[in-house]
Amino acid sequence: MQTQVLFGQEVLVTEERRGWAHVLIPNQPTSQNSGGYPGWIPIEQLIKHENWNLDGDPIVVVTSKKAFLYDENSEPFMELCFQTILPYQKEQNGKAFVQTPGGAGSINVENILIYESLNTIPKGSGKEIVATGEQFLHLPYLWGGMSSYGYDCSGFCYLMCKANGYDIPRDAHDQAKVGMAVNLSEIKPGDLLFFAKDMGKGRIHHVGIYYGQGKLLHSPYTGKTIEIIPLKGTKYETELCLARRFWIE
Repeated sequence: MQTQVLFGQEVLVTEERRGWAHVLIPNQPTSQNSGGYPGWIPIEQLIKHENWNLDGDPIVVVTSKKAFLYDENSEPFMELCFQTILPYQKEQNGKAFVQTPGGAGSINVENILIYESLNTIPKGSGKEIVATGEQFLHLPYLWGGMSSYGYDCSGFCYLMCKANGYDIPRDAHDQAKVGMAVNLSEIKPGDLLFFAKDMGKGRIHHVGIYYGQGKLLHSPYTGKTIEIIPLKGTKYETELCLARRFWIE
């Protein structure tokens, strides 16, 4: 598994083969393809939707770690992940009614926020990026993970930035090439820290969020969970090579 998409997320199909579709994910930027992150998805998991639009219309964003999507009979039929985005229709009796790729549905309002459009999602501070990430402490690492069932290192950073209004590339080596360069002596909470092989001089292989007080908030590797650790005295201290800031002061 290379990455994940959430319910309602748009993909562009470029090829179909034996029950699988090769797709590009436009909102997961990557150096692999200018059209978005490439990969294969089972065709049965896709729905062709002519009028799907999340760009200019009101939207619902799931802000809890997980939330139930209810059908037209108010029966729960799907669990949605953090940062699932769906077109908003109305609010009634404590529920936000939404459009889904398969029809109408609703979500309890305590699990979501409503925005006029994607462009009106407010920009969070570095400390807010940290606070967003803290709620996932102890969640198991998942290679390729981009959902609240599990994140990999760059997926975790990507989603925490996205939740605060910042769109960044999907993978660590691409994230390291953009954003504002920050001197390692001037890092602040919410900055992304990058780590490289060969004592910080080789290939970038890991990324995390600077927590403050010399600590790192990150999703480490298979078998571990999202954690906050001191950098001092660890391999991460010797592999730290650069920092990038995506948040606005």
